Amino acid sequence: MLIGVLGWVARMVAGAVERRPGWVVVLVVIGVAALVGLRRRLHVARAARRAAAALDEAAREAAEELDTDLIPRQCPAVEVDPGYESLTPQEFEEAIAALCERDGCSDVEVVGGAGDLGADVMAVTPDGRRVVIQCKHYGESNRVGSQDLQRFGGTCFTVHDADVAVLVTTSDFTAPAAEYAEQCGIVCVDGENLRSWTDGTGPCPWETVPGSRAGG
Repeated sequence: MLIGVLGWVARMVAGAVERRPGWVVVLVVIGVAALVGLRRRLHVARAARRAAAALDEAAREAAEELDTDLIPRQCPAVEVDPGYESLTPQEFEEAIAALCERDGCSDVEVVGGAGDLGADVMAVTPDGRRVVIQCKHYGESNRVGSQDLQRFGGTCFTVHDADVAVLVTTSDFTAPAAEYAEQCGIVCVDGENLRSWTDGTGPCPWETVPGSRAGG
């Protein structure tokens, strides 16, 4: 059957050539053009696939590079417990000043010493308040008493013009001292709160005082 069909087609083509040779030429030209166009489309398609693959590879490399840039670089571990108890009083004051700088304070000064009138560290908080800090480097058994708070309370606001007054210690406060501090608006930072401030799990002292001034 296939041979018969092919023979019939051949006879039809031969008859068409005899009757209308011009149409045959036209059909041949059209066929050749179609083949050329098909080859071009195939070539363009292959080129497009190669270009798409190249773009995909470039995009993947760019994404990998971007991911690498976005990965935070590992910073040296921060010393959570610097061993405040082993520091000298002067070193303790410098450590507190360093905490203030770390947490965004500006104009940080260590002013403790003879004639400091109760101020060991002064700074300006990130929101623009003046913070005055007295440091008490005491052992665990030596708690900060009310007399310490009274001496500091007599100068922190009136002499040093503090917006936030802080007394920070490595030990603890007696009950009368804590009561006096609450009445005067002085922030008390004991050893436990100091460790929380240091390792970032607790607030900065000035963050516990709302408003523009913590005194009275």
